[in-house]
Order: sequence, then C-alpha cells, then structure tokens
Amino acid sequence: MAVGVPLRAGAGGPVTRLTMGRWSSVRPIPMRSGVPASFADTTFTDPSRIRNFCIIAHIDHGKSTLADRMLQLTGVVEERQMRAQYLDRMDIERERGITIKAQNVRLPWTPSSGAHAGEDFVLHLIDTPGHVDFTYEVSRALEACEGAVLLVDAAQGIEAQTLANLYLALDKDLEIIPVLNKIDLPAADPERYAAELAHIVGCEPEDVLRVSGKTGVGVTELLDRVIDRVPPPVGDADAPARAMIFDSVYDTYRGVVTYVRVVDGKLTPREKIKMMSTGATHELLEIGIVSPEPKPTQGLGVGEVGYLITGVKDVRQSKVGDTVTSARNGAGEPLTGYREPRPMVYSGLYPVDGSDYPDLRDALDKLQLNDAALTYEPETSVALGFGFRCGFLGLLHMEITRERLQREFGLDLISTAPNVVYRVVMEDGTEHTVTNPSYWPEGKVRQVFEPVVKVTIIAPSEFIGAIMELCQSRRGDLGGMDYLSETRVELRYTLPLAEIIFDFFDSLKSRTRGYASLDYEEAGERESQLVKVDILLQGEAVDAFSAIVHRDAAQAYGHKMTTKLRELIPRQQFEVPIQAAIGSKIIARENIRAIRKDVLAKCYGGDISRKRKLLEKQKEGKKRMKTIGRVDVPQEAFVAALSSDAQSDKPKDKK
Repeated sequence: MAVGVPLRAGAGGPVTRLTMGRWSSVRPIPMRSGVPASFADTTFTDPSRIRNFCIIAHIDHGKSTLADRMLQLTGVVEERQMRAQYLDRMDIERERGITIKAQNVRLPWTPSSGAHAGEDFVLHLIDTPGHVDFTYEVSRALEACEGAVLLVDAAQGIEAQTLANLYLALDKDLEIIPVLNKIDLPAADPERYAAELAHIVGCEPEDVLRVSGKTGVGVTELLDRVIDRVPPPVGDADAPARAMIFDSVYDTYRGVVTYVRVVDGKLTPREKIKMMSTGATHELLEIGIVSPEPKPTQGLGVGEVGYLITGVKDVRQSKVGDTVTSARNGAGEPLTGYREPRPMVYSGLYPVDGSDYPDLRDALDKLQLNDAALTYEPETSVALGFGFRCGFLGLLHMEITRERLQREFGLDLISTAPNVVYRVVMEDGTEHTVTNPSYWPEGKVRQVFEPVVKVTIIAPSEFIGAIMELCQSRRGDLGGMDYLSETRVELRYTLPLAEIIFDFFDSLKSRTRGYASLDYEEAGERESQLVKVDILLQGEAVDAFSAIVHRDAAQAYGHKMTTKLRELIPRQQFEVPIQAAIGSKIIARENIRAIRKDVLAKCYGGDISRKRKLLEKQKEGKKRMKTIGRVDVPQEAFVAALSSDAQSDKPKDKK
C-alpha cells in the first residue's frame, strides 16, 4: 500500500501520514534540491549518461510505491503534488490497487556512491504490471530497457508470476538487480528470502538489496546500483533514424500519442517521419519526454525514450512494434518487432442497446491502440443481436477491458461466458476452428483438440496434497516438482485452458489459504473427449445456450442450465419442456408448468357433466396451442443465463 502525502513535519522531525487507514509517524524522505543541468538540457543526451530500466514483480509487491519514492527522491514531482500510485493514471488501477498499463518516466540522478559518484545521469524508468494477464505489457517494456529491478516482497518471497517475468528479462539479456521490498513489515524475513532470491538469480545473498518503498529506506542505494550495473544504451547516432514503438494512447484533442525508444539516429520536431510497416508518412508536430508529465523537447537521440505527436486521428496508423524512421533518407531495415500476443480466452461483447453498436466498434478501435493484446471481430447472435467476439489474455484482462469500455466510453454491455478455441476434425478429414459453440460443425466428429497450458504453482510445501488433488480433478498432468527452499515448493502441471479460465484461481487460493501463486503459458493442444451440449426449448435448439464441455461434465452442465432456465423463462399458456441434449440423446430435462385458467369458476354447482365438458374443451385447446405455440424467451432471461456476471465463479483481481 502506497503512503499518502505528508501532512505536516517539523524541522527534520517525523512526518504524519495516513497509511492503511491509520495515522502513523515515519521519518521524512530527503528530497533532492534542484535538477542536474544535463537534465534541463534535454536535447540529445549523451547515451553514456542514460540508464533504461524497468521494475518487474508480482502483483501487490510494491512496484508502484517504490516508483513513488523514486519520483520523490529525484525531485521530478513536487511534494504538494505527490499522491499514492502516481504513475497509475486510470481510476480503475487506483481502486483495485493494481497496475494495468506500463508507464514510463524520465528521472535525473546524481549518484552519491559507486564508480560514478557525483556525475549527472538520466534514468528512464518503466513501471510494469505484475498480473499474468498483462505479461504482454511487460514483454514490450523489456524491449525498451537494458536492465530490470527484480522486486520481491520480503514477507512473501518470490512468486510464480515474478519468476515468469524474470525469465522474460533473462531471455532479453537484461542486467538483473535483485531487491527485497517491504523490509519494514513485522512479518518480513529478509535473510531467508535473500538466500532464496540469490539461489534463483545466481548471486550472493549479500548482493540482494534491502529497501522499503513505504519509508524510502535503501531507495538511494538502489538508484546508485542501477547507475553502476545497468549498461548504457548502444546505437549509431549518425545512422538513419530508427525508433521502436512500444506503446501508444489515444487523446481526444491531440490524436494518437506514440511512445518510442530511439535506437539509431535522432528525431526532431517538424520533420517528416515514416511508419515502416504501413509506409504512411506524417509530420512530427511535437516530440518530447515524460517526466512524469509530457514535456516538449528539441528532439530525441540514441537510447532516449519519449513520445511523438503527429496529429493523426486514425488509430490504425500507429501499430505497437512498428519502426519509425525519417521519410527522407530513412532506414532500410526495420527493427525486430514484438511477438504478436495470442488470445487465451474468448468472450462476446454486445451492447444492451443495439443502436450503440457503431459506438462499441469505435471504442474497441481506440482501446486496442492502448491495449495491443486485445483482439476482436464482428459477431451476430440470435439472442443478443450485433456485437464483437473479443480475445483476451485472461479473465482479469477480460474484466478490465469490459469495465474500461463502460467507464471511458459510456457503454452498457453484456459479456457472454468466456470460452477457448477448439480444433475439430471430421470423419471426412475436414478441419474446423470453433471459437463459439454455435460454430460447431454438423456431422460425425473424429477428433477434437483443445488448447492446453503449462501451469507453474509456487506454494508452501504443506499444501502439496491439496494442490495435486485440485489439478487432477481438472484433468491435469504433473510435469515436475522442485523445492525452492525447505518450506516452498514449485509444481508444474499441464492443464486444459478451459479448466482454468473459470474458478481455478479461486479454488487454488481457498485450498492454500491464499499462499499459492500461479502463472501459465500456452503449450499447444491435445485431443480430448469434448462434446457440444444443446439446450432445447419445445424441441428446438437455442444456439445461444449451447456449450462445449468434456463428456464427463456434460450432464452436470445440462442439469445446471435447464434448472436455471426453468426459473428465468416465464410460464406460458402451455407446458414447455426444457431439455439438454448431446446430438439426439437427452441428458437432462425440466418442465415449465402451464398457466391454467380456472374454467370452473362460473359453475356454482350443477351437473358434473357440464364441468367435465369445460375441462375437456380446455384440454383440447392446450394441446392445439402446444403444437403451434412458440416460446418467446425474454431478453432478460438471455442476459441472466449468458452473462459472465451470472457465473458464481466470477474472476477476481488478485491471485
């Protein structure tokens, strides 16, 4: 939890802060007076004076709080403007206490120790997300850096997602600086976790820095270590300009704002630039740095990170991973782009009001510029009308995207239950890619392949039995197990993706009392016994309610849906059967009882034959109505049955 803004302080005395809802006294953080001269002159900084680094860590391990302290120490943010999670710009990030978007900021620093003591440097810091669903943000941030601060909570130790981000950084040959955060916590055990971290990184426990992002202890030493250990950027200042686009946002007034890392040459205002993937040319209206607010400069040189504004409103003109060069005498070869993200989870997004469909399309266009991992394509549903089939990297990514669309663009949306992509091979050898149960092919199926993921779970060793039982119940195969220390174990499983996208995280947390952490990555596909379960109303299949499930779980799904629809669909003038079927085989059934008018109400006695005649007449009418009647399912019933909010296993923020 980040600290609040100091309220009052005596001369060198303690400062009163609001922390975790309580008032406490901590020592004030010394501020740097003044900014180095080299930082004020931001035109083409000497690359040897630049250090580009990012912070990688698990969710809730204190990345944003540590970044706050760095902003304070370097003096780029005045004390009166300081707020917790300063680099988290979205309201949703502050409410949930998580980082969704990687943010870059330029900082001045003059180290007080080490080989470069007393020299002026420029730091480019990128604060990255920690959640597994936003790993793509981390991978793009790593492309713009030469070093990474590996941040680990001194009370929890290294987590699975931290380990995954560490491997990403090692693949890029980045300089790793191991750091233990939150050493001021009563439950902190720096010695134990320093040894564990040193074992993983391959260094001595004494090399692991101890800091506290909350109080500022050790942050100065960390910045000095970054200057000494992280190598300066390498590039040819005289070569044609080449800059990598690693992020972009859409501004209502200024159009597309593109964030770049210059690799070769230089970029200056008012020159013509070219996007190498599309060949489009634009004039650079403004070029500048982020420190932490945008500041226009006279240009960007080798190794510098900044932003470009061309005034372009078309969001498709600025693609993440593209190379920017000069329109005249530009570079011939583009930089190596990013690996395209592959969606793991698919869900349908539909506007509640059908007239909002064009607004939803424009909103997704703009959001995709800000979130390059989002994919979408138009889709039509009999029940819900026009919408989009969207691909996400995970459940939290899906939930955040939907919430951003509702908040930032004022849309009222329905999201269908998430599902994955299957490959179906028919008896005649033809193959079909199924992203939606309604696309399931007709005819005899020979094989069905489903995506699988490699799952890494790190947890205390006392929970091994509970974790194994959970994974085996989800059709998992054990790949290996290693002890990181005497009390912590790493388990590796191969699991079907469809089994973990619902309530797997919640089940894992409840079985391990919240101590387990999880990371997963795609691992191809495998053949499985999967079937399509159809829901029949009055004998007619309703595509919107169909699902693809494992044969062993088909009956449970059919029973759940028929029971739910019996409660949601209003009673008709005739009896309505609700059935779940696999092909022509019925596996579950519920009946909606007919509404029956009391035709005997006007008979105050009299002959019994009169009453029988009325009842027989009513019976014939019900029978005739059942043969020609149609069941109209109200929109509210579709929404309640299909919406992901209706799932009891709604995804949570943190794991």
